[in-house]
Amino acid sequence: MNAAALKQRASQWLAQGRSAVLVELRGVKGSAPRDAGTRMVVTAETCWGTIGGGHLEWMAQATARQLLSGTAAWPSPQRLALGPTLGQCCGGSVELRYEPLSPDSLAAWALPAPRFHLCLYGAGHVGQALVSLLRGVDVTIDWLDTREEAFAGLPSEGHAGLRWWVSDDLSADAGRAPSAAHHLVMTHSHSLDFDIVLRLLKRHDTGLVGLIGSETKRRHFEGRLSDRGLAADRIAELVCPIGDPRIQGKEPAVVAVSVAAQLLSLPVRS
Repeated sequence: MNAAALKQRASQWLAQGRSAVLVELRGVKGSAPRDAGTRMVVTAETCWGTIGGGHLEWMAQATARQLLSGTAAWPSPQRLALGPTLGQCCGGSVELRYEPLSPDSLAAWALPAPRFHLCLYGAGHVGQALVSLLRGVDVTIDWLDTREEAFAGLPSEGHAGLRWWVSDDLSADAGRAPSAAHHLVMTHSHSLDFDIVLRLLKRHDTGLVGLIGSETKRRHFEGRLSDRGLAADRIAELVCPIGDPRIQGKEPAVVAVSVAAQLLSLPVRS
């Protein structure tokens, strides 16, 4: 669950009148398991999100539940040295803040900027595995396919930042995609793949343009793209095969892990 989905869940709980505590890492110095601004939401029965696990998180959950039960007073921000205080090996220190879930605390909850925006063409096995992997990462995704049935059975929660739709013209959608977005082309049709890749490579404001397939597919596409008048240097920017070459395997889940690793290794655009 990414930060946007966690905030969405907190908003639902607030609307339902459920009591909860927001636990936030307000500050971090040195080595720590999560960055400043990370939150988790704790109720008497459950907890969503994580501030890094370990003794720190266990202590924070216990404190939050004492606050909910009225057996503890609301503390000022806690400053904790992870090693001396909690026996954790991180070596850094953190500042924790506890506050009740309320309209004000929800309004003050700033979400991190997405790492990237991904346009994903194709809702087959690899596409579904990739979206499932990225659900816990702060990214935004536009997911398109020509087949309505390809999206059947998608989970309805935990995918904040994801939009999906059925399109009659994926190539036209590629032409309208946001500037600097990354693109992964993995439809059920090589002909459709080519039309999308051609449209994307005619643009000069894209991030990664990746095409699922083999070296043979790449060479075939290179010849056809050249015949359509694309410059050799732009054709060379097409990434095919996609994925981290260190990760071997053809199972959809393995390919998805490889592709996710490749995307997350790209520089974050400001």
